[in-house]
Amino acid sequence: MRTNVVLDDNLIKEAIKCSGIKTKKELINKAIQNFVENCKCKDLRKLKGKIHFIEYYNYKTLRKGS
Repeated sequence: MRTNVVLDDNLIKEAIKCSGIKTKKELINKAIQNFVENCKCKDLRKLKGKIHFIEYYNYKTLRKGS
């Protein structure tokens, strides 16, 4: 999608320097990707207290196949 926006040049320069990303397009795509991942993590926090674990569950036993 083609979009025209006005960006803070100093912020873009700093982000490019920090990230090592070469182009503004790649930088913006990465920023949007990080934003979406962050929003999804926040959604996971809403599950707090709603998931009940089995007290005797032993993942080590399952790894051994026993």
